[in-house]
Amino acid sequence: MTELPLSIAVETAADDHDIDKLHERTFGPGRFARTAFRIREQAPHERALSFTARVGNMLVGSVRLTRVRVGTTPALLLGPLTVEPPFQSVGIGARLMEVALKAAQEGGHRLVVLVGDEPYYARFGFKRVPPGRVTLPGPVDPARLLVAELVEGAFTDVAGMVNA
Repeated sequence: MTELPLSIAVETAADDHDIDKLHERTFGPGRFARTAFRIREQAPHERALSFTARVGNMLVGSVRLTRVRVGTTPALLLGPLTVEPPFQSVGIGARLMEVALKAAQEGGHRLVVLVGDEPYYARFGFKRVPPGRVTLPGPVDPARLLVAELVEGAFTDVAGMVNA
């Protein structure tokens, strides 16, 4: 397989329209009802921690991080991570994850939460949150609520509701 000429860059306001269209194509209108989306509506994502992936001039992927709190503990909410369907399964999502998590760690952040598939996100250090320890202000499958420590021990005494 030929390697794609992929470029990863910090998201800018000029990317907003293309990212919105990408989310529309990949997640559909149901995305607005998801609990994680509702949390992200409450606070803007961190542009310095959000990234785009392009092949040439074409946007093919995006990842965003938003500042939240778990109880009283500062954290980041990852998502959405999205890749254009024809470009899925070639490592673009993984590359976006690596860049975003590294930037978060270098920025002094300690903890990242997300709602997603554990088999995919485990390779980036995400683990299932113990039942009842962290809640969201809406329905979430507990098996999909995941956390990654960017600093060892950062999740040790953390519990509570995720809020913006």
